[in-house]
Amino acid sequence: MSEVFLQNPAIDAPIVFVDLETTGGSTGEHRITEVGVVEVGPEGVSRWSTLVDPQQSIPPFIQQLTGITDAMVRGAPTFDAIAPALFERLDGKLFIAHNASFDRGFLRSEFRRAGLAFNPDVLCTVRLSRALFPAEKRHGLDALVERHALVPSDRHRALADADLLWQFWQRLHGLVSVDVLRTQIDRTLRRYRLAGDITEDLLDTAPAGCGVYAFYGEGDLPLYVGRSVRVRQRLRSHLTGERRSSKDLRLAQQVRRVEWLATGGELGAMLAEAQWIATLRPGQNRLPRVAKSDPVDAPWPFDGPIVFEERDEELQARAFHVVDRWRYVGHAPSLAQAASLHASSVAGSFELSTYRILQTHLARGLRVMPLGVSVNAGTASVA
Repeated sequence: MSEVFLQNPAIDAPIVFVDLETTGGSTGEHRITEVGVVEVGPEGVSRWSTLVDPQQSIPPFIQQLTGITDAMVRGAPTFDAIAPALFERLDGKLFIAHNASFDRGFLRSEFRRAGLAFNPDVLCTVRLSRALFPAEKRHGLDALVERHALVPSDRHRALADADLLWQFWQRLHGLVSVDVLRTQIDRTLRRYRLAGDITEDLLDTAPAGCGVYAFYGEGDLPLYVGRSVRVRQRLRSHLTGERRSSKDLRLAQQVRRVEWLATGGELGAMLAEAQWIATLRPGQNRLPRVAKSDPVDAPWPFDGPIVFEERDEELQARAFHVVDRWRYVGHAPSLAQAASLHASSVAGSFELSTYRILQTHLARGLRVMPLGVSVNAGTASVA
């Protein structure tokens, strides 16, 4: 077993230091030409590397930078050929790389093409270096080599650069206490392998704009309901963000499932959030206080259901929200679909939260119209 792994367990789990060489910087257009892995775990340290046939030409300036030529990769295995063995080598281990989003992004794309979902927890040594040595201005690999007396064997080759990261890791255990190192690792670690069925791929499908979301724990117990003008970004902040609060960290440890609903606007998100909280009664949300003066029912000031429109200019989306007798019915992308939504809905009881929110916005001049009025007929301001 590695002596450093035993005596300085800043991370008491297997880790892999990874570096790639590629034909360029775009995961959509370019391909991997070389993979280098240094694996450190209970069995000690092992090294592995291979050239990869990218099945496209390597630009001359990259050939000059890395020394990897078209002739060298001709006849090398394709990524598809090495994918199963490489995935097994990396799976379940902490993924450490320099500018890690680059290496992780390329591997994630290549594994996806091979039919494998790659979502490791990731530690970027650039971010870790910045966190541990904030007075230093440069944190590139060449700067680390110079600053920490690392010994390069063949710069810009995958295994040699991965080995530099392993050397850097060993130096850190002599420069920084284990407690400090653990603290900064916790702050800079990106956890992509989330609990339950939640993965980075799943978060990619969350709404980019306004919406509401709910977290569930063991036994599908509702934990928390929230809303955001950028749901996908907010979910990442809760579950994978580097600057999460202690409350977010505790919540993330309990989450097993997440669901969301795009609302097309902020007011719709407020109405949906309040409705979800009242229905789910999640443990980490404060339920709204009910005062003695609050009505248990209230007269509906309209002849029937009403609809109001919200537009997300950034996403170029429209949402028509339906409210009937102080109950939020939902929203649809057109008036015709909003009418169908109302027709298929089940009559519900008075919602105090909807009453409070809508009364406030009506007083501010929210423009509503009876459901069924055409767009060309205009809207009426209801006080």
